[in-house]
Amino acid sequence: MTLTQKRRLILAAIVVAAFVLGRLAVRSVWNLFVGGTLFGGNFL
Repeated sequence: MTLTQKRRLILAAIVVAAFVLGRLAVRSVWNLFVGGTLFGGNFL
């Protein structure tokens, strides 16, 4: 595997992680605004 392929693989992994964490952050903030649990369950 060449250096360019490694860079692309690492960049792709970072992009996927950033996308997932960004969606989770937006979802948690939105849940604070509307009230409710983050993952859809009733914890009480």
